[in-house]
Amino acid sequence: MAQTALSAVKRTSLGLLALLLMFAVGYPVAAWIGSSVPQNADWQPPDDGIDIMIETNGTHTGIVVPLVNHIKDWRTTFPQMAGARSDGFVPSHLALGWGEREVFLNVPTWADLEASTALRIATIGGDPVMRVMPYVRPAPSEYHRPLRISEDQYRSLVKAIKNGLPTLPEGEVRQMLRGTHPDAAYYDATGNYTLTTTCNSWVGDVLAEAGVAMGSWTPFAGGVMKWIPEPDDEAKR
Repeated sequence: MAQTALSAVKRTSLGLLALLLMFAVGYPVAAWIGSSVPQNADWQPPDDGIDIMIETNGTHTGIVVPLVNHIKDWRTTFPQMAGARSDGFVPSHLALGWGEREVFLNVPTWADLEASTALRIATIGGDPVMRVMPYVRPAPSEYHRPLRISEDQYRSLVKAIKNGLPTLPEGEVRQMLRGTHPDAAYYDATGNYTLTTTCNSWVGDVLAEAGVAMGSWTPFAGGVMKWIPEPDDEAKR
């Protein structure tokens, strides 16, 4: 009887291990396929328009927009961004990213990520926040890639980003949260962070909604960035 029970436990353990291995292999393959299926495949950057950037650190991606232009003044959405940064410089751009609340607010490095938090995110997901980082004249690089879109596409981009924030009652100011970066502001966001709806899939979805060529599902940073050309050496100067 004991031997039978032990065998059942062993079979269950092996089954779970096989399932984990299948997921570990299948998820990256599915992500690669999903990020390779194009949306807006015929899109081309316009000669004139609004210059934004797509940024990455290899794991996370974000969208860098002008703080103010004739289409959108982001200080009306994020009033806290109207002032100077901690170094005294006034920002010219904002980097906008969407991510899991606990990670953005309380996990400064991947080494600080607790196994229980990672397991929760992997199984049931988590609440999202939007991170807003003030930049001063960010320079083009491999990690900050310029992207020119039309004015109408920028309007669509603004709308898609704002749709990621809860609607405020008239007259209320959006509550700012503090997290791991001293200059960044964090705000409650809509949606649910999961392994299928990640910080990178949010960026991909927002860009696709604006009409930019992008993969259909981009849970990894590489799935987004392979659609954004790296600037040439002249642009990096």
